[in-house]
Amino acid sequence: MSGFAEHRSIATVALVVENYDDAIAWYVERLGFVLTDDVDLGGGKRWVTVAPANGQGARLLLAEAAGEAQANRIGDQTGGRVFLFLETDDFARDHQAMLAKGIAFREAPRHEAYGTVAVFADLYGNLWDLIEPKRPG
Repeated sequence: MSGFAEHRSIATVALVVENYDDAIAWYVERLGFVLTDDVDLGGGKRWVTVAPANGQGARLLLAEAAGEAQANRIGDQTGGRVFLFLETDDFARDHQAMLAKGIAFREAPRHEAYGTVAVFADLYGNLWDLIEPKRPG
């Protein structure tokens, strides 16, 4: 026994953004996420989370940059690597819907040993994978 709880998950991932409202609009209107929290914390800070509409996976905490150091990380939190992975059960459907919403894909879809994937950028330039994992069998 490890001493940890049996059921744990990564529930929320912070994403540094330039503006709460612009980020909410992009994730809700373009990516089809739902706004799950928008709580005024005072002093201009808010607790803002968005999540896939089906309620599965981690939420994103849209954290407005506070100061120059955080502002410098907007759009490049991982040094140019893909940062987040949006998993789907129907790549073709979601890829077409995202293109129709004006999402900028950085490459054509490709088939890898682990599934069908294409890299896209969010409103700030953070890189994401849209991925339909290969199913066993």
